Order: sequence, then structure tokens, then C-alpha cells
Amino acid sequence: MADTFNYRIDHQGSLVRPAELTAARAAGDPEALKEAELQAVKDAVVFQRKLRSTVVTDGDFPREDFRSAVFDGVSGFRRTDEADTDGLVRWVAESLPKANGPLLADWATRLTELTVIAPKASLPSPAYLAATTFQPGHGPSSARELGEALAEIVLAEIESLVAKGVRLIQLNNPLLLGQLATDPVALGALSFEDALAVDALAVRLDERPEGVRIAVAPGPVAPAAVDLSRTEQLYGGIGADRWILPFDQGTPAELALVKALPEDRDFCLGVVDATVPALEDIDAVMARLDAVGEFKDLEDGAVAPSRGFADVASRPLLTTEEQRRKIELVETIARYVWGNEF
Repeated sequence: MADTFNYRIDHQGSLVRPAELTAARAAGDPEALKEAELQAVKDAVVFQRKLRSTVVTDGDFPREDFRSAVFDGVSGFRRTDEADTDGLVRWVAESLPKANGPLLADWATRLTELTVIAPKASLPSPAYLAATTFQPGHGPSSARELGEALAEIVLAEIESLVAKGVRLIQLNNPLLLGQLATDPVALGALSFEDALAVDALAVRLDERPEGVRIAVAPGPVAPAAVDLSRTEQLYGGIGADRWILPFDQGTPAELALVKALPEDRDFCLGVVDATVPALEDIDAVMARLDAVGEFKDLEDGAVAPSRGFADVASRPLLTTEEQRRKIELVETIARYVWGNEF
């Protein structure tokens, strides 16, 4: 059994941006945007408290997409007019990165002032950024060099976040699950081994204060079939406390990903699909969790939506009301599993 604080009801970080915030961002007035961001974050905290979440985030409201914590606060990257295969605006690394100040720590301070619920912060993983921004002949000599430089920045930010009271920190590398397929997809500029080595550097805290957990979200969709040797390589290569895994489709591959997890790691299962408005059948979800309970101690687990609701501010996956219903369902499922006391 893992030595853990479980934070039973989690969510991936990004929430649907309110209309007022979207309008303020489009208007282009920096002062008005700051006011709109702060109000939106305050409202998001109230929203999460009402839904009885066991962690609270800023909803990614002050950022354009899930990578922006780095791109907004680190020099060395150039935004292009191109889009990658996921529809995200492409950025290119033109020099080794340098942090210009805190990335999320200032917003984390606001969260701790607004609520006693454990603050959570989400960051793009250094391996993901290196794999998607490295371009030969543009600054860094290799994607590995770029990734290692980013890992130092991310680690320093994690240390700062912990010092400011953040208790759950999530690294997002949506490229990793594709590497666990029996026929792995291309990872980008990094090899699988290099990606693991880079992300491992970012989570190497010498000490974990009481209740602090570092999580990795390796992707929102499980492969059709899992290569167990590569899965073991993933879990063994990155010293994360918690793995946030997709568990909303009921496939054998999803179950295999949980089963392969080492006994000393937490797991947070994305039990509802954040991309469709239809609500899941509770009995079907509970049957899947019962199957996990046959080989894992559910005391080491947590539940969440399968992914963020708006990793890109301008592209929400659901409406605000549909999002609320999904998170309410996650809370109901948590109470079915663990009772009313978390």
C-alpha cells in the first residue's frame, strides 16, 4: 500500500473558461484581463468547493493552453503560425530556456488565500516540450539538451510551489501512452528512453513534505494493446507518486495499465469521458472499479474526469453545465467507492 494522501476527487486542471474571461482576453486590455482572470479564479474555487473536490486549481484560466505556464514565463521559444497534429499552435526552441520568474507560484499563493482545500498545479512536462519544440539548427544542440534544461526549470518551479503550499502537482506529457502500444507511435524529437530520463529529472525532489504528491498524466487515451515491458519501463523510469490514467472506455488495455503499476504508487483513474456530454452509467463504472479492486488496494486510488475540459482556452470540450454534471458524477462515484469520509 502506498504511503499517501489520496485527494480522492481530482480533475486534470483545465476548466471551461467563463464567457466574461473569454471576452476580456479578446478585448486585449491587459488590466481588464487581469481583473477578469482573478474573478474567474475566485469563482472557480467556489465552484470546486461546491462540488466537494478534494483539490482546487485555478482552472488554467490565466493561460491560453496547458503549455502556457512555460511559454508565458520562459524565454527561448518562438511562437509560429503553424499548428501541430493536435491542433495546438506550434512553438520552436531558439535557444536554451531561461525562466523569467515564477511560472505558477503567484497564482498558487492566491489559491491558498482563497481556500483551505489542497491547492493543485499542472505543468507541461519538460520531455513533452522538448519533443514538440526542438528543431535542428535552432539553438539547442539536441532535444535531450533542451529537455534537461527545461527539467531544471520545472523542478525549481515544483520546489517553489511546494513551498507555497501546493500539495498536488501534475506533469502533463500526452505523448507517453502512445509509446506503450505494441506498435508505438512517433514521440517527436526525443526517444522514449530520453523522454523518461528528462521527465525523471523534473520530479526528483529530495524530500516530500507531508501530503505532497507529484503526478504524471501520460495521455488521455489508452492504446489498443499495451506492451507491458514498455509500461514497466515507464513506471520505473519516472519517480512520480501518482499516475493519472484513462479509465473511461472499459477496455482491457486500460485495466492493464493499472495492473502494471507498482504497489508503491498511487493511481487516479479518469472514470468519466470529458469529451462527450452523456453521463456514464454508475453501475458500469463501479463494475470497472471493482475489477481494479481485485488486484489493487483502492485505498491508493482516486477518481477524476478522463482529461481537462479545455486544454486550449478557445476550444472547450463541453459546456459549463455539462462540465458541472461530469464533475458531480465523479464526486458521486467517489462516495460509492470510499463512503462520505475521505
